[in-house]
Amino acid sequence: MSAPANVTLDIWSDVMCPWCVIGLKQLDKALASMDGEVDATVRFHPFELNPDMPEEGEEQAAHIQRKYGRTAEQSAGVRETMRQAAERTGYSFDYTGEGDAPPAMMWNTRMAHRLLTWALRAFGPERQQALKRALFDAHFQARRNVSDPEVLAEVAESVGLPRLNALQAMIDPQIDAIVTAEERQAWDWNVTGVPAVVINGKLIVPGAQEPEVYSDLIRKVLAREAAGKA
Repeated sequence: MSAPANVTLDIWSDVMCPWCVIGLKQLDKALASMDGEVDATVRFHPFELNPDMPEEGEEQAAHIQRKYGRTAEQSAGVRETMRQAAERTGYSFDYTGEGDAPPAMMWNTRMAHRLLTWALRAFGPERQQALKRALFDAHFQARRNVSDPEVLAEVAESVGLPRLNALQAMIDPQIDAIVTAEERQAWDWNVTGVPAVVINGKLIVPGAQEPEVYSDLIRKVLAREAAGKA
């Protein structure tokens, strides 16, 4: 039996993006279906959907209405569509904390991207992926303020990353410069929305796709690479 083929999946996404959660869960299913066939390395890169979001954030429904020019009813419909799509993948946007649910908010994610960038460079893809998933849960399920450095450091600590180093990384100008450079790379590749998955640096897959789409495209890239080596 041949060894699994190595594949690197570079994902541009934002912590605020519900479709990024949905896409990741779909990708999980695709990779699970390819168990023993591929050995995947998953790396996350920054994309800020709302780089000008103020410190106080914005209530989610109001944000959708303002940004996309929708009515309150249309905004509710969009959120319900996302909720159902997430549930089909096994992920829930329902509040999991104690007491009454706080409002669903949109936050500035620059600090979160600095933290994720640092985690990848300091601890590798697996630990970064654990942090990314924990940040999704903190935002969508616990409804925490993931623009707050103290909250971010606590989430980092929850997945085994050193709290003090996490706080330092979020004010590190070198880390911030890497975030800027990787966002520019996305624009250079005409990535204008997320999620966007880049397979082995050769094929960009836009949007949250079905598992079969991800697995088929991964196989196509690997087949082309194998044919080129023949």
